Formats: sequence, structure tokens, C-alpha cells
Amino acid sequence: MNNSTSSIITIGRQYGSGGRQIGQEIGKYFGIKCYDKELLEHAANDSGICKELFENHDEKPTNSFLYSLVMDTYSFGYSSAGFSDMPMNHKVFLAQFDAIKKLASEGPCIMVGRCADYALADNRDCFSVFIHADLDWRVNRIANKHHKSPKEARDMITKTDKSRASYYNYYTNKKWGSASSYSLSIDSSKFGIDGTTRAIIEAIEIFDSCKK
Repeated sequence: MNNSTSSIITIGRQYGSGGRQIGQEIGKYFGIKCYDKELLEHAANDSGICKELFENHDEKPTNSFLYSLVMDTYSFGYSSAGFSDMPMNHKVFLAQFDAIKKLASEGPCIMVGRCADYALADNRDCFSVFIHADLDWRVNRIANKHHKSPKEARDMITKTDKSRASYYNYYTNKKWGSASSYSLSIDSSKFGIDGTTRAIIEAIEIFDSCKK
């Protein structure tokens, strides 16, 4: 029998900190769904914008206005004039924003990344977590997981974190990774994946009890 929660958990994460894996383990514990890339599919289905565009824009800021104009020709749905005049990266963000709110309205779940904490800022059931970790620990983890050299792993981490931070800071009024932006900020290199998972579960259970 699974334990229960009344919360929607959002997880922001540094690349290599284990955020996705931790989210999945928390989902198993509470018997609720964990959405990561699946958020893109829901947003694509609900908006009518093709899934490839969501994947291309996934947690990446775009500086290319020309790219937005070209990609715009492949979009459909959202009939309002204001929306149709909007650059594609904004359309993708808004469609994701709507999908996050819709999934949250259906009950407790876990959402990884994609500014979910910002989308659900007014939801009293939202418990937002940011998972960070020591850089060398993350380098070692990514190098082992993806069979990369330490330098390649470090480059992947630097690039992905920069992209996630730029995306988050651009679309929200908060700073990616700043402790004040989240209900809980935790270092997975100090606790390990299992320890971090347990710590977050305990924090969620305390949060649930405080809401009663």
C-alpha cells in the first residue's frame, strides 16, 4: 500500500544532481505520477503545437527571432490574435504553463523542471524543491552515467545549467537555484540519492500535516 500526499511537488535541479531519479522515487513512494519530458507531450496534445517544437525549446532560452518566425508557420491552434502574433518560444512556454496547471488540478503529482514552481506559485498545495550538488560529484556521476570523460561531463553540466538558469530567469520573476524561491533546497551530494529522496519525502509529509 502506498503512502499518500495531498501535495503537488515541483523539482528544480542542477544537471547531474539526480533530480529526475529522485522525483521518480518520490512518485513511487506516494503512488503518484512523475512528469518530466511527459510534460512536453501533454502540452503538445493540449495546444496543437507539434511535439518537436517543445523538444527544441525545452528549458532553453532562444535569442533567434528568425527561428521563431520560421517555426511559427508549423504551429496551429490557439486562435486568439494576441497569441498568434506571439513568438514561438513564448507560445511553447504558455502551452507548457497551461499543461502544468491542468495536471496539477487533476490531483497530487510530481513535476520536474520547466518552471513548474512558478506556474503553481498560487497553489497552496504546491511544495517546491531545488536539488543542487557539488560540481565534482556531478561530474563523476554524469561521466559514469553517459560514458564521458570528466571534461566532457563538466562541459555538459556547464552548458545545461546555464541553459536552465537562463530559461527560468527569463520566464519567471525569480532566480534559478536561489533558496528563497523554493520551499526546500537540498544538496544531493551530501545526502546521496537515497538520503535526499528520504529527506524530501519527510519534508512533504510535514508540509501535508501543516496544511490540515
